[in-house]
Amino acid sequence: MPRIQGVDVPNPKPTYVALTYLFGIGRTQSIGICFALGIDPQRKAKELTEDEIARINNHLENEHMIEGALRRHVQQNIARLRDVHTYRGLRHRRGLPVRGQRTRTNARTRKGAKKTVAGKKGVKDMRH
Repeated sequence: MPRIQGVDVPNPKPTYVALTYLFGIGRTQSIGICFALGIDPQRKAKELTEDEIARINNHLENEHMIEGALRRHVQQNIARLRDVHTYRGLRHRRGLPVRGQRTRTNARTRKGAKKTVAGKKGVKDMRH
């Protein structure tokens, strides 16, 4: 398995797909990287030479923010929103959806498992 920026990319996959295993690199960007470096995107990752891997590493280091640096950058942005008490920051702090989704129903991914609350007694229960 070729090791690119500290991540093992899978051998049997085409180069452009293998590059998407890096955090911060998607399909379009990986194809652009391959063309910028003159590497055939369809060639399997195991067929890459040491020189090509070194060129990819160098290009990613100089041109793109990926992996640890990108994760840190995203976390700092969220922390900044929390610190200045923006609406989005408060939603992050409370663990609620940030981008305007409804919360009356759904939103289970952000809110977690249901917490059942005892309901009111109905009118029928009051008669007995």
